[in-house]
Amino acid sequence: MKRFVLVNIMDIKLREESPGSKFPCSARTTMAEASSNNGGTDQVQCHSALNTPVQVFTGCLFTCFLKEKKITVTFGCQVLVEETSSSVRTFILNRPNKLNALSYEMLSRLLELFYASEQDSNVKMIILKGNGRAFCAGGDVTAVVPLARQGNWKFGDNYFQEGYILNYVMATYSKPQVSILNGIVMGGGAGVSVPGRFRVATEKSVFAMPETALGFFPDIGASYCLSRLPGFFGEYAGLTGARLDGAEMLACGLATHFVSLERLPLLEQALVKVSTSDPNVITAIISRFSHAPKLKKESPYHKMKIINQCFSRRTIEEIISTLENEALDKKDDWISSTVQLLKKASPISLKISLRSIRIAGLQVHQMENVMMSGFTTTC
Repeated sequence: MKRFVLVNIMDIKLREESPGSKFPCSARTTMAEASSNNGGTDQVQCHSALNTPVQVFTGCLFTCFLKEKKITVTFGCQVLVEETSSSVRTFILNRPNKLNALSYEMLSRLLELFYASEQDSNVKMIILKGNGRAFCAGGDVTAVVPLARQGNWKFGDNYFQEGYILNYVMATYSKPQVSILNGIVMGGGAGVSVPGRFRVATEKSVFAMPETALGFFPDIGASYCLSRLPGFFGEYAGLTGARLDGAEMLACGLATHFVSLERLPLLEQALVKVSTSDPNVITAIISRFSHAPKLKKESPYHKMKIINQCFSRRTIEEIISTLENEALDKKDDWISSTVQLLKKASPISLKISLRSIRIAGLQVHQMENVMMSGFTTTC
């Protein structure tokens, strides 16, 4: 049974701004004590002295919405929700001090929100973004690894299962998802954004799949999207963990649009007014604010000929050998640094990553097979 806490709006101190805008608020101690005494609340109901119409949102501690103003009082809420219109939901990853790394609670909460929004006929579109300087730096496995070392694999199994289910739901979602990739996008951050239909990069976007350097492999469906990048660029990005900027993300297809920081607020204002799930309408809106930036001179995307020649090889050993032969013929710092990245990575991780990308490339429109294979390999 869900627990409820009744909170009077008069108990909340507000700094007033224009209706619909974000503003910070603080709660008196009695609210925090009410939550603590109840062992945590699943829902908060807000009532004003004048019986102002209130929308009640469940599941997130002390988050409620007035008809004309939004009031958000959060205690450790890792996923915030903005409901500025009845047709658009904005989910905000809210662990800025952890670069929005995905905890088990975040995965579960996002899954709950996506399910609820899909069942709500009023909701036409989802916006996903991060709070702070990162969109999402990946999965937070700091709780998984210590338990696994103690022989407790159950939590890790549950954690990855929740992540895989969420990514599959996103990949097969019936409503458009717009991910605002402003900042760091790594590992699991790609998993919760790339499956969506629209992915907006900016000047601050930094994409990477650093798993092979950590003894892991690009999972949660990452192999599926990497296998579909131009040529063998996916193998290059997945094996080396190379960092890509917003322009490179757009060029290779990891991002669908590029919007400059100064225009990003205008884009978001336009998106929250959307009242349809028609992808053509949403594309037209985003396109009004987007442009194609120039690639930097030293971009690896200019190295596609060498990347295709080397990363098309059948094995990791052949890839490294071909790169080393290229280094003998050409004095190119990029080739040398690429060889070093591969040699510093875990050999087993490299082999698993290459195989998973190649197998995913053979799966035509079968994301579920890639997900099942990845989950089996992970757990």
